[in-house]
Amino acid sequence: MMLFTLILLPLVGGVIACWSQRVHQDAPKWIASLCLLLSLAFLISIKLFTSMDPSNLWLVDETLAWIPRLNISAHFAMDGLSFVLILLTLLMGLVGLSSAWNEISQHSGFFYGNFLWTLAGIIGVFLAMDLLLFFVFWEVMLVPMYFLIAIWGNENRRYAALKFFLFTQAGGLLMLLSIVALAVLHYQQTQILSFDYQVLVQSPIDSEFAKWICLGFIIAFIVKLPAFPFHSWLPDTHTQAPTPASIILAAVLLKTGGYGLLRFVLPLFPDASQFWSPLMMGLAGISIIYGAMMAFSQTDLKRLVAYSSVSHMGFVLLGCFSLNFYALQGAVMQMLAHGVSTAALFMLVGLIQHKFHTRDLNQLGGLWSTLPKLSAMGLFFGMASLGMPGLGNFIAELLVLIGTFKQAPMFALVATSGLILAAVYSLRMIQKSFFGVSVNADENRENKTGHTSKQIITDLNAKEKITLMLMCLSLIFMGLHPQPIFNLVNGSLIEIASLFQASFQPEILLIEVQL
Repeated sequence: MMLFTLILLPLVGGVIACWSQRVHQDAPKWIASLCLLLSLAFLISIKLFTSMDPSNLWLVDETLAWIPRLNISAHFAMDGLSFVLILLTLLMGLVGLSSAWNEISQHSGFFYGNFLWTLAGIIGVFLAMDLLLFFVFWEVMLVPMYFLIAIWGNENRRYAALKFFLFTQAGGLLMLLSIVALAVLHYQQTQILSFDYQVLVQSPIDSEFAKWICLGFIIAFIVKLPAFPFHSWLPDTHTQAPTPASIILAAVLLKTGGYGLLRFVLPLFPDASQFWSPLMMGLAGISIIYGAMMAFSQTDLKRLVAYSSVSHMGFVLLGCFSLNFYALQGAVMQMLAHGVSTAALFMLVGLIQHKFHTRDLNQLGGLWSTLPKLSAMGLFFGMASLGMPGLGNFIAELLVLIGTFKQAPMFALVATSGLILAAVYSLRMIQKSFFGVSVNADENRENKTGHTSKQIITDLNAKEKITLMLMCLSLIFMGLHPQPIFNLVNGSLIEIASLFQASFQPEILLIEVQL
């Protein structure tokens, strides 16, 4: 029941937070913070008090009866890959709460309730081993996120929320059809009706329809990733979403797409994955280049960071379909590093918008002289985004490129050009916002009585500084000492890489694991 409890904590916490507004206006955010801290402590205790059996990849494996008539169970399991992504979810949830602390004032109980329910759905996605249960959590996390955008977003929030919901719902319905088709073909092949991942993975289907079912799963996951040409919902959603929702969306929600590719597509469809690999690597290369070029052309800071996510998540897609152990390692590290660095950038953009009431690069400039601490943080995370050596983003992209070069050198060269473009748009963002001539910061404004008053703008407070500094340290840790993360996820990645014998080199892999 441990894993079910891990999902239940934010679910129940969301209900309590929603109700607690009747008691006190500030009660919901304190309850949400306490709930996430308890969930984080519980997750760490699971890892500390469970020993991983070398013959079993799973830290915890629990099954509860759900729909016995159709052989559907509430099967939850956690391995190293699930653990690091749930850890990222809870930590970025705390970052989102830090951003929402002073930003959300209206209907705060309902806001924090939806915030926690979104996180509960995401945790369920990372733990569900029954494919129908996975689909349920896949849908559960969308509804509260829709409300977060539609109620607390900016001017065109309803349009953006509807676009987000329609894109992701279409992908989800395609995945449901693929799940049913997979179960039917598996039943015809084995006479066993099951939606359980651990049962299905033991008998990959050999039908001609396998590659089309695989494509259904792939499209559902790359819509969420997102990859070109299914990315158009992301910039609009980020632009209109409140800062806490943008943080969760960029840091965690997008990662469910990469997780789906690693957990379900590659192990369940090894032959079909090889069939679609060239096309997916091509889409990854287009996403990397296109996202970077669109980021360079933006003047809205939020849209710039959103398009940079399209580019960076292209490396995750490339790493998954390179079918190489090192590229898989890079894909996982990219999900973690991108989650931290992009969440920090959205937090900084939210602070800039709150202080200056604009995100337009043409109306900013010279922030270093006005807000030196915020600017220093912006400089750090901007450099992390472009892949500065010594930080987690560099390790991730380097491993993806090394693994891809071993399999498909031309795709690796295309992706490398994306690194150059990332430096261009990141440095442009840094120069136009933090340096140059101050346009907005020292502007005199007229108050209602007709007198002029200089706007008082404060730098980062203690809470914001601590939050951003911890995110800085996490990126430095991932860049200088990534091996503890690799030790957690290598078992799962070895299982995936072993399915593609042409890509799997045991002697090199053994050195990598030991280093």
